[in-house]
Amino acid sequence: MKANFKIFDTTLRDGSYAINFGFTARDTAIIAGKLEEAGIPYIELAHGVGLNGGSKAGKGAATDEEYLQAAAETLTTSKFGAFCIAGLCRFEDLDMAARNGMHFVRVGTNATEVEKSQPYIEHAKKLGMEVMANYMKSYTLSPKEFAKNALKSQSYGAEIVYVVDSAGGMFPEDVRAYYDAVREVSDIPLGFHGHNNLMLGNANAIEAIKVGYDIVDSSLQGMGRSAGNTCTETLVAALIKMGYDLDIDYRLLLDIGLNYIIPIFKNNGRHPLDITAGFADFHSSYVKYIHKYSAKYGVDPIELIQEYVKIDKININEEELDAVAAKLEEQKDLYLGKYNFNQYFGEEQT
Repeated sequence: MKANFKIFDTTLRDGSYAINFGFTARDTAIIAGKLEEAGIPYIELAHGVGLNGGSKAGKGAATDEEYLQAAAETLTTSKFGAFCIAGLCRFEDLDMAARNGMHFVRVGTNATEVEKSQPYIEHAKKLGMEVMANYMKSYTLSPKEFAKNALKSQSYGAEIVYVVDSAGGMFPEDVRAYYDAVREVSDIPLGFHGHNNLMLGNANAIEAIKVGYDIVDSSLQGMGRSAGNTCTETLVAALIKMGYDLDIDYRLLLDIGLNYIIPIFKNNGRHPLDITAGFADFHSSYVKYIHKYSAKYGVDPIELIQEYVKIDKININEEELDAVAAKLEEQKDLYLGKYNFNQYFGEEQT
């Protein structure tokens, strides 16, 4: 069965969250080169938070330019690119990326704020890049609302629109519903980026492929933010077993994961707060605030997540979170003793 979709590996970008953005330029050259050898056509790299991400989330082991230069000097057939969050990424970052031969960029906005992407999409198009519109927290829009925004991205010049399960809480039927809604109004190619908080990353990626998505993300060993991403090795294995002709060297992928990822990626099971993020559609980048206010009021962080998302699934408002935590403190006698609160707190508490 001929594959009419592409696998997009994001180990060197999203995967870097799992090691505090610790991939070096040398790591990038080696792993990207191996991924190209295995037949992966799209490779995303640079800072985990995207171009200029070091100004927000802490510096990576190399600069964005050093990562891009490492890829440019190594790759000959695979396309390489980076993430660009509207408002954090700057035009000068895109200009630098173009000078270093970057092939594609993914412009990220919350699904409700796609208008912010327009100037970045237009600028990247002028630079000759393939441009993808990445709808973070796609689940905050209904499929019909998502489809309306996809038309906007298409009018800005985006060549691909991404459904993004940022919290890892979507189901295969959700993946299908977004596809069907977009196809009612547009023929723009669609991508899917899934997280694995409910262990559905691979199932959702396979459903995306079955219904007709054009590109699907994954990372070696499932390495990524929070509970991680769809796993490249297991996704490719499943697709080959299903009969797809991928032109990807599955055995080489296994070797890359074994030799280059497992030694640095210490996956010690599924943390309760990661699972709760998937259950509640809560973005894991806000967990530090959950730690802060759970500690302040001595309330259960799981309960705090589940109550806060009733107010907002897109952003964190610390005043509102504080008020929710304070209210839970008043009520905590109702469930005190049911949970061992301290077990959820690690270094992030401070």
